[in-house]
Amino acid sequence: MNTDVRQRADREETPETLASEIQARRLHSFLKGRRDHLSLSQEDVAERLGISCRSYGSWERGRVTQWTDEKLYALAEALDMSEYQVTRLFLYAVGRAPQPDPRAAFHRATSQDPAVTAFLRDYTLMLDALSLPTFVIDQGWDVKMANTAYHELFRGVRAHPTALPSRNFLRFGLFHPDAPSIFTDHTEWQLAILAQLSSSLERHGEDGGLQSIRRDVYRHAVLRDVYLTDMPNWVLGSGADLIHHEGAVRELRHPDPHVGRQGCRLVEETPRSLKRLGLTRLTLVLVDLDKRLTPVGAPLPEHHHVA
Repeated sequence: MNTDVRQRADREETPETLASEIQARRLHSFLKGRRDHLSLSQEDVAERLGISCRSYGSWERGRVTQWTDEKLYALAEALDMSEYQVTRLFLYAVGRAPQPDPRAAFHRATSQDPAVTAFLRDYTLMLDALSLPTFVIDQGWDVKMANTAYHELFRGVRAHPTALPSRNFLRFGLFHPDAPSIFTDHTEWQLAILAQLSSSLERHGEDGGLQSIRRDVYRHAVLRDVYLTDMPNWVLGSGADLIHHEGAVRELRHPDPHVGRQGCRLVEETPRSLKRLGLTRLTLVLVDLDKRLTPVGAPLPEHHHVA
């Protein structure tokens, strides 16, 4: 073996080089999988980013000298990524969770714009035309809008000072005494909700609402033990959280006796217009427990992220 080959082999075998190579492979697999899911070519993504196809090819292979938050957020937008996927992107690319997107903060600051107000009003009317329970949340899972089917699902829930389903979805599932009557597979729902709380805090650790939910979990002895012990083990086994545990079907009971006991998938289907406002749209897809693949109500949209 000549000197040049030996030196190159030595460089490739250093721990730092091997770690960098593993990181690049993970990023490549993640980005290519997302692009394939959207049926996009490298040329399509490059056009969305406003860069050459050759440059995007380097991005996808992880051959970037220095990732910036601006590049990563642009890439996430071009590939229509959810918040969970954005976190994975940052972890694979730069080894840390993302900082708040300054562009999202800007769009939230302009939420008083009359055009934005009119858009949200019209979007609420559109949601009401859907037969499946659908709701829109902010980063802390506060419910910002919900359709009639969503309110119908929780119509029998009693008043509560902090955990109404019309106010915060995570709080309802964790703390409302009526939650087990709707989420009949309540232990599984709680594990998934606590995993979602942890995942959301990774991305938005500064959010006061999420911090408040975690404090209340710690005050509840049983939930605290589940959060600190059972939930991490569950995440290792399932590899995902509430809305990104692919194929997960959990059980609920609809108050309408004609619907009754159903399976439920949470499906995220957030358009860019909502993402720019820092909002996420979720649909509770009701599934026949005997068939598991047949949703009750309207068909799924063409592009969606399945829980």
